[in-house]
Amino acid sequence: MNLVEQVRENAVKYPHKEAFYFEGNRTTYGELEKQVSRLAFSLHQLGMKKGDHVAVILNNSPDFIISFYAIMRVGATTIPINPAFTVDEMAYIIDNGDVEWIIFEGDLHQKIYELKRPLKQMKGWIVCGDLEEENSFYSLSQLMNHEHDFVPVSLQDDDLAIILYTSGTTGYPKGAMLTHGNLVANARDVGNFFLFTCEDRVIATLPFYHVFALTVVLNVPLTKGATIFIAPRFSPMKIFELARLGASVFAGVPTMYSFLYQYEEGNPKDFSNLRLAISGGAPLPIKVLENFERRFQIPIFEGYGLSEASPVTCFNPPDRERKPGSIGMSILNVENKVVDENGQEVKVGEVGELICRGPNVMKGYYKMEKETANTIRDDWLYTGDLAKQDKEGYFYIVDRKKDLIIVGGLNVYPREVEEVLYTYPQVLEAAVIGVQEEDYGEEVHAYIVLKDERCTRDELEAFCKKYLAPYKIPKVYHFVQELPKNSTGKILKRFLKERNFEAK
Repeated sequence: MNLVEQVRENAVKYPHKEAFYFEGNRTTYGELEKQVSRLAFSLHQLGMKKGDHVAVILNNSPDFIISFYAIMRVGATTIPINPAFTVDEMAYIIDNGDVEWIIFEGDLHQKIYELKRPLKQMKGWIVCGDLEEENSFYSLSQLMNHEHDFVPVSLQDDDLAIILYTSGTTGYPKGAMLTHGNLVANARDVGNFFLFTCEDRVIATLPFYHVFALTVVLNVPLTKGATIFIAPRFSPMKIFELARLGASVFAGVPTMYSFLYQYEEGNPKDFSNLRLAISGGAPLPIKVLENFERRFQIPIFEGYGLSEASPVTCFNPPDRERKPGSIGMSILNVENKVVDENGQEVKVGEVGELICRGPNVMKGYYKMEKETANTIRDDWLYTGDLAKQDKEGYFYIVDRKKDLIIVGGLNVYPREVEEVLYTYPQVLEAAVIGVQEEDYGEEVHAYIVLKDERCTRDELEAFCKKYLAPYKIPKVYHFVQELPKNSTGKILKRFLKERNFEAK
């Protein structure tokens, strides 16, 4: 059973149950089914068909949910794009992804006008919100303003459902092709792993166009008959407001937990109904975890995933021991292991590359056979992340394979240095990279955002000397106002290497 069929089934079982809440408006499963079916009918009438590629350039909203499920219903493939992208960034994905249809927010009309001129392959443009002066755009609301229903096309597990372009932390984004089988398997397994039920109320502030949100706060709740509280964008005030409505699940990236902890107006009582706090998307610094848990008395369950795996492969289990600093153990139906350069499993406690396999692993990269062959070998997905495993089966991410720093022939894992820096009271954020150096190969550079600008390099160096071997201590400290991040809060280290930040 695919996602479309599961949500249709829930509309029959829970027609009057709330599917999502957005800006004071509530939509039931029965209403969602009608909206999806009517939009699918109109899209089919316009000529959208199985196999077409559709870019969806929307922030978190009911329009995103309705569009995504309607596109699946006609058998087309969704390509989500971050609305904050520049015209050039959008154009790259649209061109590389062979996009034929675009659904976009009205606020983006200036970008869309710039995109529209050179695009010859387009079949249709659909705007969420009316632009009366532009007759060549279809209106999403008008496409749903009728009484016709649409029976979903037949879908096979191997049919392509979505192409997710990776965040591009190390270069141009690649399009990970996820099938209907991939999506339904990960939604099912994550939902069962975290014991989701139809009674859950899930805060959705992670952007829907990102794979973490797509599975954990969108597909999982809808397939379980749960309710989604949609936040258009992240703000601590908005999260506490939605929590007061009785939210039981919150999923976020580490920076969100840091901001929630620092939000002075936040009342821990607002989280009284929260049974589950999930962190993913980037490594969770132990200090951030400890600060949040001490203030709100809610445990954070850290996990791991990547676009190529739909995305979840590991999580700390809610019904067993939780290990801070660990990404947990393999979720249901997914196998993980740590291997050496020859693909042989290493001993417990040794560092190697994390690989995984299961029904969640992508079909491959779109139009990139060589990269696909390098990433998927003998059904195993090579993640590019360095990890180790303990004797209880819990995994620990050490660092990105490409981020490893080699100083005088010795390995330095940036995350280890960052964890130390985060424990210093005056450090708000930290990122560590390797910079080429003539004598020792590389030297360690730390980029620091301070809480108190009176903090000095000498203070940080003295602190690091207490916890790090001499070769791991940063050689250079760059004090900056902010760190470059993508839309989910992941720090973009390639920007740190490419851009020249001035040290104080």
